[in-house]
Amino acid sequence: MSMRQGFRWPADKEAVLHKAIRLQWITLVVFSAIVVVMYFVLGSSQTMKTAWIEDILALIPPIAFLIVTRVERLRPNRTFPWGFLRAISIAYVVASTTLLCMGLYLAWDAVSTLLTESRPTIGAMTLFGREVWLGWPMLVVLVASAIPPMIIGRMKLPLARAIHDKVLYADAEMCRAEWLTGAAALFGVAGVGVGLWWADAAAALIISVDIVRDGTVNLSRAVRDLLDRHPTTVERDRPDPLIDRVKELVVATPWVHDCTVNLRNEGRALTGDIVVAPADGHTVSAHDVDGLRDAIEAINWRLYDIAVMPSFSPPQAVSGAHDPF
Repeated sequence: MSMRQGFRWPADKEAVLHKAIRLQWITLVVFSAIVVVMYFVLGSSQTMKTAWIEDILALIPPIAFLIVTRVERLRPNRTFPWGFLRAISIAYVVASTTLLCMGLYLAWDAVSTLLTESRPTIGAMTLFGREVWLGWPMLVVLVASAIPPMIIGRMKLPLARAIHDKVLYADAEMCRAEWLTGAAALFGVAGVGVGLWWADAAAALIISVDIVRDGTVNLSRAVRDLLDRHPTTVERDRPDPLIDRVKELVVATPWVHDCTVNLRNEGRALTGDIVVAPADGHTVSAHDVDGLRDAIEAINWRLYDIAVMPSFSPPQAVSGAHDPF
């Protein structure tokens, strides 16, 4: 039984992947430090608790990325003849579902606090032998903890685009949006300090809604990818330009009259089949098919294990399809 060839990384993309792996380890260290520091200034503030939980959740995408980069590189075997490239999509679903569920829980907790008018208290702590309002250390920690994630997020974006990694891109967007969490939490703590009891729960609700939004958007994208939707870019769900490039090459082939291109995302790779109608009077040989397949896969490193199938009546491509998600 012949096995599918393993997915091969070009040297330049391999280097980008290693940079992304190093950056994810840095992310784990930074967020772990933030989680520890925030724990010591939580007090009874619901805003701080929600911001702290969000920072804990921020550890999930880097961990998922580091695990997946090992799993997806495993070669196909008899048990998994198609390989493990879809591991990245599975990790995307798991991370997104966790975000969504926790966000919904935190949102409900904040709404319940507002409805019951539970009034938070921010006490004092002893610092260098003096009694200090706990809100001041909270504000300092919130400002300091918002800056490193934003910087790291900006560093991740070009890497995610270069290796077409949606998990890394979603992680980068969450890091870049850390300022929203910080701003909302600052409002909540400061609001309690000036006597606005509802500010703490309101800020917690804003943060939890942001978590729900992240979870919903990313879960929707992950599920659609697993359902083999039309391939898209890592950002804004635009149609992948590689599809048009493949069509142009196939149609320009002398012995091809018409074609239908059916590609799908398999992790970061693009795979699928090309059904071609030969030109009149041309007898298609195995050499023709192999040559066209090699030419297609040479367009871009992400095109992998493309099947070229001659047919005198290629199926019509689906047009005007409605996306139910």
